[in-house]
Amino acid sequence: MTNELRVQEEPAVYKVLLDRIASVRESGRDRNSGALIPLPEVAELNPRRFSNQPLDTDLVSFVPMRAVEEESGSIDSTSLRPWSEVKKGYTAFQNGDVIVAKITPCMENGKFALASALHGGRAAGSTEFHVLRAKPELLPKYLLHFIFTPAVRRAAKMNMKGAAGQLRVPIQFFEGLRIPVPALDAQREIVAYLDEQLSRLDASVAALHRVQANLKRYRASVLKSACEGRLVPTEAELARQEGRDFETGGRLLLRILAERRERMSALSKQKEAVSAVTSGFAELPEGWSWASVEQINLAARPCAYGVLQPGNDQPEGVQLVRVGDVNDGRIDIEDLKRIDPEIAAAYPRTKLSGGEVLITLVGAIGRTAVVPTALAGANTARAVGVIPLSPHISAHWVEHWFRNPSTLDRMVAASHEVARKTLNLEDVRLAAVALPPLAEQHRIVAEADRRLSLIRVADAQVAANLARAQRLRQSILQAAFTMPAQAGQ
Repeated sequence: MTNELRVQEEPAVYKVLLDRIASVRESGRDRNSGALIPLPEVAELNPRRFSNQPLDTDLVSFVPMRAVEEESGSIDSTSLRPWSEVKKGYTAFQNGDVIVAKITPCMENGKFALASALHGGRAAGSTEFHVLRAKPELLPKYLLHFIFTPAVRRAAKMNMKGAAGQLRVPIQFFEGLRIPVPALDAQREIVAYLDEQLSRLDASVAALHRVQANLKRYRASVLKSACEGRLVPTEAELARQEGRDFETGGRLLLRILAERRERMSALSKQKEAVSAVTSGFAELPEGWSWASVEQINLAARPCAYGVLQPGNDQPEGVQLVRVGDVNDGRIDIEDLKRIDPEIAAAYPRTKLSGGEVLITLVGAIGRTAVVPTALAGANTARAVGVIPLSPHISAHWVEHWFRNPSTLDRMVAASHEVARKTLNLEDVRLAAVALPPLAEQHRIVAEADRRLSLIRVADAQVAANLARAQRLRQSILQAAFTMPAQAGQ
Protein backbone atom coordinates (compact mmCIF):
# COMPACT_ATOMS: atom_id res chain seq x y z
CA MET A 1 0.00 0.00 0.00
CA THR A 2 2.82 2.40 0.89
CA ASN A 3 4.63 1.72 -2.36
CA GLU A 4 1.40 2.29 -4.31
CA LEU A 5 0.93 5.64 -2.61
CA ARG A 6 4.46 6.68 -3.43
CA VAL A 7 4.02 5.75 -7.09
CA GLN A 8 0.66 7.45 -7.40
CA GLU A 9 1.28 10.60 -5.38
CA GLU A 10 4.92 11.61 -5.52
CA PRO A 11 6.87 9.58 -8.12
CA ALA A 12 9.13 12.43 -9.22
CA VAL A 13 9.87 13.75 -5.74
CA TYR A 14 10.48 10.30 -4.34
CA LYS A 15 12.84 9.18 -7.14
CA VAL A 16 14.84 12.41 -7.09
CA LEU A 17 15.10 12.24 -3.30
CA LEU A 18 16.33 8.65 -3.31
CA ASP A 19 18.92 9.48 -6.00
CA ARG A 20 20.10 12.50 -4.02
CA ILE A 21 20.28 10.60 -0.73
CA ALA A 22 22.22 7.79 -2.38
CA SER A 23 24.75 10.21 -3.81
CA VAL A 24 25.34 12.10 -0.57
CA ARG A 25 25.68 8.83 1.33
CA GLU A 26 28.39 7.74 -1.10
CA SER A 27 30.25 10.93 -0.24
CA GLY A 28 29.69 10.39 3.50
CA ARG A 29 31.28 7.01 4.11
CA ASP A 30 33.98 8.36 6.39
CA ARG A 31 32.10 7.36 9.60
CA ASN A 32 31.65 3.62 9.92
CA SER A 33 30.56 3.46 6.26
CA GLY A 34 27.15 4.92 7.16
CA ALA A 35 26.45 2.33 9.83
CA LEU A 36 23.85 2.84 12.51
CA ILE A 37 25.40 4.58 15.54
CA PRO A 38 23.97 4.43 19.09
CA LEU A 39 22.34 7.81 19.71
CA PRO A 40 24.16 8.42 23.05
CA GLU A 41 27.47 8.40 21.12
CA VAL A 42 26.44 11.43 19.07
CA ALA A 43 23.97 13.24 21.38
CA GLU A 44 23.56 14.02 25.09
CA LEU A 45 20.29 12.77 26.50
CA ASN A 46 18.49 15.10 28.91
CA PRO A 47 21.59 17.22 29.71
CA ARG A 48 21.39 18.81 33.15
CA ARG A 49 23.09 22.15 32.50
CA PHE A 50 23.20 24.99 30.00
CA SER A 51 26.38 25.81 28.13
CA ASN A 52 26.03 29.27 29.70
CA GLN A 53 24.31 29.09 33.07
CA PRO A 54 21.85 31.99 33.75
CA LEU A 55 21.62 34.11 36.87
CA ASP A 56 18.44 33.89 38.94
CA THR A 57 17.39 37.33 37.69
CA ASP A 58 17.92 36.47 33.99
CA LEU A 59 14.85 36.03 31.83
CA VAL A 60 14.51 32.79 29.88
CA SER A 61 11.89 31.62 27.37
CA PHE A 62 9.05 29.64 28.90
CA VAL A 63 7.82 26.80 26.65
CA PRO A 64 4.80 24.81 27.86
CA MET A 65 3.61 21.88 25.73
CA ARG A 66 1.04 24.03 23.95
CA ALA A 67 3.84 26.29 22.65
CA VAL A 68 5.16 23.48 20.43
CA GLU A 69 3.26 23.10 17.17
CA GLU A 70 2.39 19.61 15.98
CA GLU A 71 4.37 18.20 13.03
CA SER A 72 5.98 21.51 12.00
CA GLY A 73 8.84 21.63 14.51
CA SER A 74 7.96 25.22 15.46
CA ILE A 75 8.20 26.73 18.96
CA ASP A 76 6.57 29.84 20.37
CA SER A 77 9.36 31.18 22.60
CA THR A 78 7.92 34.65 23.25
CA SER A 79 6.73 33.94 26.81
CA LEU A 80 9.44 34.92 29.34
CA ARG A 81 10.01 34.14 33.02
CA PRO A 82 12.84 34.81 35.49
CA TRP A 83 15.17 31.83 35.84
CA SER A 84 14.56 31.82 39.61
CA GLU A 85 10.88 30.93 38.99
CA VAL A 86 11.45 28.04 36.58
CA LYS A 87 14.80 26.49 37.46
CA LYS A 88 13.00 23.87 39.55
CA GLY A 89 10.09 21.77 38.35
CA TYR A 90 10.65 22.36 34.62
CA THR A 91 12.83 21.01 31.81
CA ALA A 92 15.77 23.22 30.86
CA PHE A 93 17.08 23.39 27.28
CA GLN A 94 18.96 25.79 25.01
CA ASN A 95 19.24 26.85 21.38
CA GLY A 96 20.19 23.87 19.24
CA ASP A 97 18.57 21.27 21.49
CA VAL A 98 15.92 18.96 20.07
CA ILE A 99 12.91 18.65 22.37
CA VAL A 100 10.63 15.63 22.08
CA ALA A 101 7.24 15.25 23.78
CA LYS A 102 7.29 12.00 25.70
CA ILE A 103 3.66 11.76 26.88
CA THR A 104 0.64 10.52 24.96
CA PRO A 105 -0.97 11.91 22.79
CA CYS A 106 1.59 14.70 22.30
CA MET A 107 4.29 12.28 21.21
CA GLU A 108 2.04 10.58 18.64
CA ASN A 109 0.91 14.02 17.41
CA GLY A 110 4.48 15.05 16.60
CA LYS A 111 5.24 17.71 19.19
CA PHE A 112 8.98 17.73 18.44
CA ALA A 113 11.07 20.83 17.74
CA LEU A 114 14.54 22.27 17.32
CA ALA A 115 14.96 24.99 19.95
CA SER A 116 15.85 28.34 18.39
CA ALA A 117 15.33 32.06 18.99
CA LEU A 118 15.15 31.45 22.74
CA HIS A 119 15.60 34.50 24.95
CA GLY A 120 19.28 34.57 25.83
CA GLY A 121 19.50 31.19 24.09
CA ARG A 122 17.88 29.42 27.07
CA ALA A 123 14.45 28.09 28.03
CA ALA A 124 12.48 26.16 30.62
CA GLY A 125 9.59 24.03 29.49
CA SER A 126 7.21 21.22 30.26
CA THR A 127 8.50 18.28 32.27
CA GLU A 128 6.97 16.11 29.54
CA PHE A 129 9.86 16.90 27.16
CA HIS A 130 12.94 14.80 26.56
CA VAL A 131 15.95 16.90 25.49
CA LEU A 132 18.47 15.65 22.90
CA ARG A 133 21.63 17.77 22.51
CA ALA A 134 23.64 16.91 19.40
CA LYS A 135 27.40 16.51 19.70
CA PRO A 136 29.74 18.14 17.12
CA GLU A 137 29.54 15.23 14.67
CA LEU A 138 25.73 15.43 14.44
CA LEU A 139 23.66 18.33 13.05
CA PRO A 140 20.69 19.19 15.34
CA LYS A 141 18.35 19.62 12.36
CA TYR A 142 19.39 16.24 10.98
CA LEU A 143 18.59 14.73 14.38
CA LEU A 144 15.16 16.42 14.42
CA HIS A 145 14.30 15.07 10.97
CA PHE A 146 15.38 11.60 12.13
CA ILE A 147 13.08 11.77 15.18
CA PHE A 148 10.20 12.75 12.87
CA THR A 149 10.59 9.62 10.71
CA PRO A 150 7.71 7.12 10.85
CA ALA A 151 10.01 4.27 11.92
CA VAL A 152 11.27 6.15 14.98
CA ARG A 153 7.78 7.32 15.94
CA ARG A 154 6.34 3.82 15.63
CA ALA A 155 9.16 2.39 17.72
CA ALA A 156 8.71 5.12 20.35
CA LYS A 157 5.00 4.38 20.59
CA MET A 158 5.66 0.65 20.98
CA ASN A 159 8.08 1.36 23.84
CA MET A 160 5.80 3.69 25.84
CA LYS A 161 5.23 2.76 29.46
CA GLY A 162 2.74 3.76 32.18
CA ALA A 163 -0.95 3.72 32.88
CA ALA A 164 -3.60 4.37 30.23
CA GLY A 165 -3.77 8.07 29.44
CA GLN A 166 -0.36 8.62 31.06
CA LEU A 167 1.85 6.59 28.73
CA ARG A 168 5.35 8.02 28.26
CA VAL A 169 8.41 7.24 26.17
CA PRO A 170 11.17 6.34 28.67
CA ILE A 171 14.67 7.73 28.23
CA GLN A 172 15.85 4.13 27.80
CA PHE A 173 14.24 4.16 24.36
CA PHE A 174 16.62 6.91 23.21
CA GLU A 175 19.53 5.21 24.92
CA GLY A 176 18.93 2.18 22.70
CA LEU A 177 18.11 4.11 19.52
CA ARG A 178 20.54 3.96 16.61
CA ILE A 179 20.94 6.62 13.92
CA PRO A 180 22.72 6.66 10.53
CA VAL A 181 25.49 9.30 10.75
CA PRO A 182 27.09 10.24 7.42
CA ALA A 183 29.69 12.99 7.17
CA LEU A 184 28.63 16.51 8.15
CA ASP A 185 28.60 17.67 4.51
CA ALA A 186 26.26 14.81 3.66
CA GLN A 187 24.05 15.67 6.65
CA ARG A 188 23.89 19.30 5.51
CA GLU A 189 22.82 18.29 2.02
CA ILE A 190 20.17 15.91 3.35
CA VAL A 191 18.85 18.59 5.70
CA ALA A 192 18.81 21.21 2.93
CA TYR A 193 16.89 18.95 0.59
CA LEU A 194 14.43 17.90 3.29
CA ASP A 195 13.88 21.52 4.32
CA GLU A 196 13.16 22.46 0.71
CA GLN A 197 10.67 19.65 0.15
CA LEU A 198 8.97 19.94 3.53
CA SER A 199 8.66 23.74 3.34
CA ARG A 200 6.75 23.34 0.06
CA LEU A 201 4.59 20.72 1.70
CA ASP A 202 4.01 22.95 4.74
CA ALA A 203 2.86 25.79 2.45
CA SER A 204 0.36 23.44 0.80
CA VAL A 205 -0.90 22.20 4.17
CA ALA A 206 -1.30 25.79 5.40
CA ALA A 207 -3.36 26.59 2.31
CA LEU A 208 -5.57 23.56 2.97
CA HIS A 209 -6.09 24.68 6.57
CA ARG A 210 -7.15 28.11 5.28
CA VAL A 211 -9.70 26.39 3.04
CA GLN A 212 -10.98 24.45 6.06
CA ALA A 213 -11.38 27.69 8.01
CA ASN A 214 -13.23 29.31 5.10
CA LEU A 215 -15.56 26.31 4.82
CA LYS A 216 -16.28 26.52 8.54
CA ARG A 217 -17.15 30.20 8.19
CA TYR A 218 -19.34 29.50 5.17
CA ARG A 219 -21.14 26.72 7.05
CA ALA A 220 -21.89 29.14 9.90
CA SER A 221 -23.02 31.75 7.36
CA VAL A 222 -25.45 29.32 5.71
CA LEU A 223 -27.00 28.38 9.06
CA LYS A 224 -27.19 32.02 10.16
CA SER A 225 -28.90 33.03 6.90
CA ALA A 226 -31.31 30.12 7.23
CA CYS A 227 -32.27 31.14 10.77
CA GLU A 228 -32.73 34.78 9.77
CA GLY A 229 -35.00 34.06 6.81
CA ARG A 230 -32.48 35.15 4.17
CA LEU A 231 -31.84 31.83 2.44
CA VAL A 232 -35.09 31.44 0.46
CA PRO A 233 -38.07 33.73 -0.27
CA THR A 234 -40.38 33.94 2.72
CA GLU A 235 -43.86 32.48 2.61
CA ALA A 236 -45.23 36.02 3.10
CA GLU A 237 -43.43 37.24 -0.03
CA LEU A 238 -44.63 34.29 -2.12
CA ALA A 239 -48.20 34.62 -0.85
CA ARG A 240 -48.29 38.30 -1.92
CA GLN A 241 -46.90 37.48 -5.34
CA GLU A 242 -49.46 34.69 -5.81
CA GLY A 243 -52.37 36.59 -4.24
CA ARG A 244 -53.14 33.96 -1.60
CA ASP A 245 -53.37 33.58 2.15
CA PHE A 246 -50.99 31.43 4.21
CA GLU A 247 -50.67 30.02 7.71
CA THR A 248 -48.22 32.20 9.63
CA GLY A 249 -45.87 30.87 12.23
CA GLY A 250 -48.14 32.41 14.86
CA ARG A 251 -51.18 30.52 13.61
CA LEU A 252 -49.11 27.33 13.40
CA LEU A 253 -48.08 27.78 17.03
CA LEU A 254 -51.71 28.29 18.10
CA ARG A 255 -52.62 25.05 16.31
CA ILE A 256 -49.77 23.18 18.01
CA LEU A 257 -50.72 24.57 21.44
CA ALA A 258 -54.39 23.68 20.97
CA GLU A 259 -53.49 20.08 20.18
CA ARG A 260 -51.03 20.09 23.08
CA ARG A 261 -53.77 21.16 25.51
CA GLU A 262 -56.04 18.38 24.26
CA ARG A 263 -53.34 15.79 24.79
CA MET A 264 -52.50 17.18 28.22
CA SER A 265 -56.16 17.08 29.17
CA ALA A 266 -56.41 13.47 28.05
CA LEU A 267 -53.43 12.73 30.30
CA SER A 268 -55.11 14.59 33.19
CA LYS A 269 -52.36 17.19 33.14
CA GLN A 270 -53.09 20.91 33.17
CA LYS A 271 -49.63 22.48 33.08
CA GLU A 272 -49.33 25.21 30.41
CA ALA A 273 -46.13 25.38 28.33
CA VAL A 274 -43.80 28.25 29.18
CA SER A 275 -43.48 30.90 26.46
CA ALA A 276 -40.11 31.79 24.96
CA VAL A 277 -38.08 34.69 26.37
CA THR A 278 -37.04 36.67 23.28
CA SER A 279 -35.60 39.89 24.67
CA GLY A 280 -32.43 40.81 22.83
CA PHE A 281 -33.29 38.84 19.70
CA ALA A 282 -33.47 40.53 16.31
CA GLU A 283 -36.88 41.14 14.75
CA LEU A 284 -38.25 38.09 12.97
CA PRO A 285 -39.13 38.04 9.26
CA GLU A 286 -42.75 38.63 8.30
CA GLY A 287 -44.94 35.63 9.04
CA TRP A 288 -42.60 34.12 11.63
CA SER A 289 -43.28 33.70 15.35
CA TRP A 290 -41.38 32.78 18.50
CA ALA A 291 -41.95 29.58 20.44
CA SER A 292 -40.21 27.85 23.29
CA VAL A 293 -39.00 24.28 22.91
CA GLU A 294 -41.56 23.26 25.53
CA GLN A 295 -44.38 24.76 23.43
CA ILE A 296 -43.47 22.69 20.37
CA ASN A 297 -42.63 19.61 22.43
CA LEU A 298 -44.91 16.56 22.38
CA ALA A 299 -47.22 16.91 25.38
CA ALA A 300 -47.13 13.22 26.18
CA ARG A 301 -43.34 13.08 26.13
CA PRO A 302 -41.24 15.94 27.53
CA CYS A 303 -37.59 16.62 26.77
CA ALA A 304 -35.32 14.07 28.43
CA TYR A 305 -31.67 13.74 29.39
CA GLY A 306 -29.75 10.54 28.67
CA VAL A 307 -28.21 8.95 31.77
CA LEU A 308 -27.10 5.54 30.52
CA GLN A 309 -23.41 4.61 30.56
CA PRO A 310 -22.11 2.56 27.62
CA GLY A 311 -20.65 -0.30 29.68
CA ASN A 312 -19.69 -3.52 27.91
CA ASP A 313 -20.72 -3.91 24.29
CA GLN A 314 -23.61 -6.37 23.76
CA PRO A 315 -23.60 -7.55 20.09
CA GLU A 316 -27.35 -8.24 20.14
CA GLY A 317 -28.24 -5.39 22.48
CA VAL A 318 -30.01 -2.05 22.12
CA GLN A 319 -28.18 0.64 20.15
CA LEU A 320 -26.91 3.52 22.29
CA VAL A 321 -26.26 7.02 20.93
CA ARG A 322 -23.35 8.74 22.72
CA VAL A 323 -22.08 12.31 22.52
CA GLY A 324 -19.32 11.32 20.09
CA ASP A 325 -21.85 9.72 17.73
CA VAL A 326 -23.58 13.07 17.07
CA ASN A 327 -21.87 15.55 14.75
CA ASP A 328 -22.63 17.94 11.88
CA GLY A 329 -26.34 17.18 11.90
CA ARG A 330 -25.84 13.42 11.69
CA ILE A 331 -25.61 10.32 13.85
CA ASP A 332 -22.83 7.89 13.07
CA ILE A 333 -25.00 4.76 12.97
CA GLU A 334 -22.23 2.39 11.88
CA ASP A 335 -20.23 2.48 15.12
CA LEU A 336 -22.97 2.65 17.77
CA LYS A 337 -22.42 0.64 20.92
CA ARG A 338 -25.10 -1.78 22.08
CA ILE A 339 -26.23 -2.27 25.66
CA ASP A 340 -28.23 -4.80 27.66
CA PRO A 341 -31.93 -4.54 26.59
CA GLU A 342 -33.11 -4.86 30.19
CA ILE A 343 -31.00 -1.88 31.23
CA ALA A 344 -32.22 0.18 28.27
CA ALA A 345 -35.85 -0.70 29.07
CA ALA A 346 -35.46 0.91 32.49
CA TYR A 347 -35.14 4.33 30.77
CA PRO A 348 -38.24 4.71 28.57
CA ARG A 349 -38.07 8.53 28.49
CA THR A 350 -34.95 8.41 26.32
CA LYS A 351 -36.07 5.53 24.11
CA LEU A 352 -36.05 6.80 20.53
CA SER A 353 -38.80 6.31 17.97
CA GLY A 354 -37.41 8.43 15.12
CA GLY A 355 -37.95 12.11 14.36
CA GLU A 356 -36.62 13.46 17.67
CA VAL A 357 -33.88 16.08 17.77
CA LEU A 358 -30.80 15.15 19.79
CA ILE A 359 -28.51 17.76 21.34
CA THR A 360 -25.30 17.10 23.25
CA LEU A 361 -25.19 18.81 26.64
CA VAL A 362 -21.71 18.04 28.03
CA GLY A 363 -18.28 17.87 26.41
CA ALA A 364 -18.72 18.74 22.74
CA ILE A 365 -21.85 20.74 23.55
CA GLY A 366 -24.45 21.80 21.03
CA ARG A 367 -24.00 19.02 18.48
CA THR A 368 -27.38 18.16 16.98
CA ALA A 369 -29.04 15.59 14.76
CA VAL A 370 -32.49 14.31 13.83
CA VAL A 371 -33.02 10.67 14.79
CA PRO A 372 -33.62 8.56 11.66
CA THR A 373 -36.38 5.95 11.69
CA ALA A 374 -33.66 3.28 11.44
CA LEU A 375 -32.81 4.05 15.08
CA ALA A 376 -36.33 3.40 16.39
CA GLY A 377 -35.93 1.50 19.65
CA ALA A 378 -32.45 2.83 20.39
CA ASN A 379 -31.61 4.79 23.54
CA THR A 380 -29.30 7.66 24.44
CA ALA A 381 -26.25 7.80 26.67
CA ARG A 382 -25.40 10.26 29.38
CA ALA A 383 -25.31 13.94 28.31
CA VAL A 384 -27.42 13.49 25.16
CA GLY A 385 -30.66 15.49 25.33
CA VAL A 386 -33.77 14.25 23.51
CA ILE A 387 -36.34 16.72 22.11
CA PRO A 388 -39.56 15.02 20.91
CA LEU A 389 -41.47 17.44 18.67
CA SER A 390 -45.00 18.08 17.52
CA PRO A 391 -45.71 16.39 14.18
CA HIS A 392 -46.78 19.83 12.87
CA ILE A 393 -43.23 21.20 12.84
CA SER A 394 -40.17 20.18 10.85
CA ALA A 395 -37.67 18.43 13.12
CA HIS A 396 -34.95 19.27 10.60
CA TRP A 397 -35.78 22.97 10.90
CA VAL A 398 -35.42 22.78 14.70
CA GLU A 399 -32.14 20.86 14.31
CA HIS A 400 -30.81 23.56 11.94
CA TRP A 401 -31.90 26.23 14.41
CA PHE A 402 -29.88 24.67 17.21
CA ARG A 403 -26.92 23.95 14.94
CA ASN A 404 -26.67 27.68 14.18
CA PRO A 405 -23.59 28.85 16.18
CA SER A 406 -25.33 32.01 17.42
CA THR A 407 -28.12 29.91 18.97
CA LEU A 408 -25.57 27.89 20.92
CA ASP A 409 -23.77 31.05 22.01
CA ARG A 410 -27.02 32.40 23.47
CA MET A 411 -27.76 29.16 25.29
CA VAL A 412 -24.27 28.93 26.78
CA ALA A 413 -24.46 32.56 27.89
CA ALA A 414 -27.77 31.80 29.59
CA SER A 415 -26.43 28.71 31.33
CA HIS A 416 -25.73 28.92 35.06
CA GLU A 417 -22.70 26.65 34.80
CA VAL A 418 -19.46 28.41 35.79
CA ALA A 419 -16.71 25.79 36.08
CA ARG A 420 -17.09 24.60 32.48
CA LYS A 421 -19.25 25.16 29.46
CA THR A 422 -22.24 22.86 29.61
CA LEU A 423 -25.93 22.90 28.86
CA ASN A 424 -28.66 21.45 30.99
CA LEU A 425 -32.12 20.27 30.08
CA GLU A 426 -33.70 23.46 31.42
CA ASP A 427 -31.57 25.52 29.00
CA VAL A 428 -33.01 23.47 26.16
CA ARG A 429 -36.62 23.35 27.39
CA LEU A 430 -36.85 27.13 27.71
CA ALA A 431 -34.81 27.98 24.60
CA ALA A 432 -36.50 30.19 22.02
CA VAL A 433 -37.05 28.78 18.53
CA ALA A 434 -38.14 30.87 15.57
CA LEU A 435 -41.20 29.37 13.90
CA PRO A 436 -41.61 30.11 10.19
CA PRO A 437 -44.67 28.86 8.29
CA LEU A 438 -44.39 25.11 7.79
CA ALA A 439 -43.96 25.28 4.00
CA GLU A 440 -41.16 27.81 4.50
CA GLN A 441 -39.48 25.55 7.05
CA HIS A 442 -39.29 22.79 4.44
CA ARG A 443 -37.89 25.13 1.77
CA ILE A 444 -35.26 26.51 4.13
CA VAL A 445 -34.16 23.02 5.17
CA ALA A 446 -33.93 21.84 1.55
CA GLU A 447 -31.76 24.80 0.48
CA ALA A 448 -29.61 24.71 3.59
CA ASP A 449 -29.04 20.98 3.16
CA ARG A 450 -28.09 21.49 -0.49
CA ARG A 451 -25.42 24.03 0.47
CA LEU A 452 -24.23 22.13 3.52
CA SER A 453 -23.83 18.96 1.45
CA LEU A 454 -21.54 20.85 -0.94
CA ILE A 455 -19.53 22.07 2.04
CA ARG A 456 -19.37 18.51 3.36
CA VAL A 457 -17.99 17.25 0.03
CA ALA A 458 -15.40 20.03 -0.08
CA ASP A 459 -14.46 19.32 3.54
CA ALA A 460 -13.94 15.65 2.73
CA GLN A 461 -11.72 16.56 -0.23
CA VAL A 462 -9.60 18.85 1.96
CA ALA A 463 -9.31 16.15 4.62
CA ALA A 464 -8.23 13.62 1.97
CA ASN A 465 -5.59 16.04 0.68
CA LEU A 466 -4.30 16.66 4.21
CA ALA A 467 -4.02 12.90 4.71
CA ARG A 468 -2.12 12.59 1.43
CA ALA A 469 0.19 15.40 2.49
CA GLN A 470 0.92 13.60 5.75
CA ARG A 471 1.71 10.37 3.90
CA LEU A 472 3.97 12.29 1.53
CA ARG A 473 5.77 13.87 4.49
CA GLN A 474 6.36 10.48 6.03
CA SER A 475 7.66 8.93 2.82
CA ILE A 476 10.03 11.88 2.21
CA LEU A 477 11.42 11.61 5.73
CA GLN A 478 11.70 7.85 5.57
CA ALA A 479 13.55 8.09 2.25
CA ALA A 480 16.17 10.29 3.87
CA PHE A 481 16.93 7.59 6.45
CA THR A 482 16.64 4.44 4.37
CA MET A 483 18.55 2.41 6.94
CA PRO A 484 15.84 1.25 9.41
CA ALA A 485 15.83 2.97 12.80
CA GLN A 486 15.91 0.32 15.51
CA ALA A 487 15.77 0.53 19.24
CA GLY A 488 18.06 -1.60 21.34
CA GLN A 489 20.35 -2.81 18.55
